Amino acid sequence: MKSRLLHAFVCAALVGVSSLAHAQGIYPSQPVRLIVPFAPGGSTDVLARAVADGLRKELGQSVVVENRAGAGGLIGTEAVARAEPDGYTLGMATVSTMAVNPLLYGTARVDPAKQLTAVGSVANVPVVWMVNPAFPATDFAQFLAELRAHPGKYSFGSPGVGSLGHLNLAAMNADLQVEVLHVPYRGMGPALTAAVGGEVQVQQDQYASAQSLIKAGKLRPIAV
Repeated sequence: MKSRLLHAFVCAALVGVSSLAHAQGIYPSQPVRLIVPFAPGGSTDVLARAVADGLRKELGQSVVVENRAGAGGLIGTEAVARAEPDGYTLGMATVSTMAVNPLLYGTARVDPAKQLTAVGSVANVPVVWMVNPAFPATDFAQFLAELRAHPGKYSFGSPGVGSLGHLNLAAMNADLQVEVLHVPYRGMGPALTAAVGGEVQVQQDQYASAQSLIKAGKLRPIAV
């Protein structure tokens, strides 16, 4: 369990439609869309906006970040796959959208291997497990003891059913013999907001989007 819980990483990458057409004239001659398959505020969204800023400078053209959340990233990924193959639609890809979703839902709606082409790797980001400050634990041993003492009392917010966060929770419940309830949201941003507000008590996210909440004392880190 340690390898999954304490050393989990998420890989984000840029993807585009597979059969890229040769644009007439100099590329790009119009704004580029960068689709994020999750709600604003999560680590994929944070990374996407940094990538968009860099692309604007390199391309000399507008790069518009568009959030298309839902179904654990499937909706946004589907939007990229169905876009015109002209090079003007890019998407952010994660472990959830490229590996987990095809295994859970099949490839009828999106087949990443056939419909998408990897453009470049963006980041490997460490995952941090956190709790609301009201949770009675300040380290992992206390965290585990509290969960085992009160099965079903605490809940966890994920960016959607079948997301990497959901699967990590399921692995934790099974391997550590605890019972934390799963509450799906439409992205990591809303799930983080729920954790800060105490709507859920246990949270896991990439450090890139969680660090400001940790530094502000709004969420307490338990394990990385």
